[in-house]
Amino acid sequence: MKRDIYAKLLSWKLSSRRKPLLLQGARQTGKTFILKEFGLHEYVNTVYCNFEENPALDQFFQRDLNPERILSELAIYMNQEIRPEADLIIFDEIQVSNRALNSLKYFAEQKADVHIAAAGSLLGVKLSVPGSFPVGKVNFLRLYPMTFPEFLTAMGESRYREMLENVDKFVPLTEAFHLDLIDLLRRYYFVGGMPEAVKHFAEGVKASEIREIQLEIIKSYVLDFAKHAPAADIPKLSRIWESIPKHLAKENKKFVFSAVKKGARGRAYESALTWLEDAGLIHQAYAVESAKHPLKYYADTSCFKVFALDVGLLGAIARSPVELLAQGERLFTEYEGAFVENYVAQHLVSNLSHPLYYWRSKGGKAELDFLCEFADQICPLEVKAGINTKSKSLKSYDLQFKPSRLARTNLLNFKKDDKICNLPLYAVSLLTRLLTTAA
Repeated sequence: MKRDIYAKLLSWKLSSRRKPLLLQGARQTGKTFILKEFGLHEYVNTVYCNFEENPALDQFFQRDLNPERILSELAIYMNQEIRPEADLIIFDEIQVSNRALNSLKYFAEQKADVHIAAAGSLLGVKLSVPGSFPVGKVNFLRLYPMTFPEFLTAMGESRYREMLENVDKFVPLTEAFHLDLIDLLRRYYFVGGMPEAVKHFAEGVKASEIREIQLEIIKSYVLDFAKHAPAADIPKLSRIWESIPKHLAKENKKFVFSAVKKGARGRAYESALTWLEDAGLIHQAYAVESAKHPLKYYADTSCFKVFALDVGLLGAIARSPVELLAQGERLFTEYEGAFVENYVAQHLVSNLSHPLYYWRSKGGKAELDFLCEFADQICPLEVKAGINTKSKSLKSYDLQFKPSRLARTNLLNFKKDDKICNLPLYAVSLLTRLLTTAA
């Protein structure tokens, strides 16, 4: 279970400023599971309403959006008493019902003592439409695929998760621990963080069957393209989705529209890219030339990279051989280190509250993988697939901007050389905390 999300749900429940909650996230990231678990452990009763599985639920919101009437009729229909404060109402796949989504405004204003948590796999797409939802009337929370520390817990390796969470200096771990964590990281690169794939892998299911699970998840995404995206964008969505490994396999990993389809132009594909990002299926990292706060004002939105939401699904899209799982460090270097950079992007998105950026010098002679923006600093992060620490780009950035710290992540152990802080790839989730607190 995602402990951080559960803690945020608990904080939401206890808040004096609580409003209906919208839990966003891509399909099959575990939204329904965690809401049901939360209801089971923190409430007397849970009233579960799935608008996709039961379209009839939409009828209760058609006459008007009076919370008293809706609650009364829902209680009869679900054959469950609904008690303020004591019970949790879950509106799952709420994006299917416009009226149910808009009713949350009236619950916030008129029935604040009723606890409602809504979820939807395409909520981001729905809410991106101007005027689709009254701003300020809900609390938002986003769920991502499981991170590597969460994968450790699922694999029965909580000891290593706890050990990493207690790291407070750039001091090498005992080599035996370091090698074990690299081996577990290699497995994560293949399995990824989709809960179903992780659950079955932890139970000993074969790698070939894990790949089938991943392909089924991808198939569900493609079906969403056909069911919910604008008709003109459907073929574009598929082309972009399938081209992600091709772009990440290039040395500079920059997304180029002509690689999606010969002669394609950005303007024709912008809406499809936005749809995929709103659906939570991709993350974009924008180039900046000037490392100044806030980075978004210096971003070149015409120059960007595209990452998949999950490193395991990236491998499935690329049809990477299942045998890679048993081939040592080859998984780290395959496709020009595409898995490594996607893995880091996935964890930065999960841990930071802003979009992804990377640095490109004027003229494009030097490039750094990511820029991490904290409260009072911008820290460059260099990503390496192996143990090579040479980097002209990191030196070039240092000469130009003179940051207090430089970060590097690779397969080496924790280490600090002057201002260069080396973080093992398996510990990239600790980046923000260590760079702001560690000596």
